[in-house]
Amino acid sequence: MVNPPDISPAQLRAARAWLNWSQQFLATKAGVSKRAVVRAESGSSLPRTATSARIRSALEGAGLQFRFSKMVATGVEISDLGSKE
Repeated sequence: MVNPPDISPAQLRAARAWLNWSQQFLATKAGVSKRAVVRAESGSSLPRTATSARIRSALEGAGLQFRFSKMVATGVEISDLGSKE
């Protein structure tokens, strides 16, 4: 089984903005530190696999989907409007 590609810093910022979530709110929803979110958004370091998965899960649980083309990040879209908090 192939792991899904990591979401890019730009996708992460866009997703959080789309949901109107603060960095702290996303951190709380994902069960990670705010610093982990800040670093992932800035691209200053790659998050640990578990951290990346938690962030992605929180955003996808809110109804977003991440788009890729040949493993390259291409965008973010709403998949389920009913889940947005």
